[in-house]
Amino acid sequence: MPKQTILTIDDDPDILDVLELTLSDQFDIIQAPDGKTGLEMMRIKHPDLVICDFTMPRLNGIEFVKIVKKDILLQHIPVVMLTGKGEVKDMVGGIEAGADDYIVKPFEPTTLLARIRMILRQTVRNLDANPLTHLPGNTSIMEELQARIRSKKPFAVGYADLDKFKIYNDNYGFEKGDDVIKRTAELLIKALNHCAGPEAFIGHIGGDDFVIITDDDVMDRTCERIIEEFKKIVPSFYNQTDRQTKSVVGKDRRGNTIKTGLLSISIGIVSSATHTITHVAQIGEIGAELKKYAKSVEQSNFVRDKRKGNK
Repeated sequence: MPKQTILTIDDDPDILDVLELTLSDQFDIIQAPDGKTGLEMMRIKHPDLVICDFTMPRLNGIEFVKIVKKDILLQHIPVVMLTGKGEVKDMVGGIEAGADDYIVKPFEPTTLLARIRMILRQTVRNLDANPLTHLPGNTSIMEELQARIRSKKPFAVGYADLDKFKIYNDNYGFEKGDDVIKRTAELLIKALNHCAGPEAFIGHIGGDDFVIITDDDVMDRTCERIIEEFKKIVPSFYNQTDRQTKSVVGKDRRGNTIKTGLLSISIGIVSSATHTITHVAQIGEIGAELKKYAKSVEQSNFVRDKRKGNK
């Protein structure tokens, strides 16, 4: 198994040296001299854990943690703050901002190692983020749906996946297929941020299947944005020949040779405005039916169940 990676952030080179000496036998260590550089490295390297100083230039510890915990692609990474004895009272702000733990300097190496291993174990148990997109996985999706049901506020759930993705994978390979999934995830995040705001949720069920959850009154606009943006990026996934013909030749799941169009995205919307939803299974059942109908259409589209169900 490859070593887990820890990012250490401190403007004191001596502290960085001590941390590397303490941790490098068990972890791969990457370093940054300030909060802003550390944030940039997080986005590139996606470390398994971050150790940052409470007092840092170009983003102090609290500012750094607040940004990390609001970033959907970084918020799952645990952050441990180092603080001097005189700053312990201030660490309340760090914990409230989202820091996962703090350690007072000077620290005892074995204690630091034990705390880090404990946090990483807890993270592995609790984290169900998809390893490809780093979006929340099925456990988080279920918890979010349960919370929406309990809130009694109107909400809508969009089940989205890619059409003709198997044939794309067969023709272009899994590496290209993974890139399509990551680009789709980025597109979904941007569309939700633009149309639905910070209260929206996106989860990655697996493969090319995603879930988006928003207030009911912004779901249609969000789906329109997703489809509009997806159509723009689809040609970039293909070689010149397939772009020109707007088609791909491949085999279906039964092994028959077929000719299909380019990738499209289908979204089935389940809304509490038309259904009295009391448990998560209802949402999944209706969503699967709607998504199947949406996929029967050749182009990107979304469908909403307008039938009144126990409402």
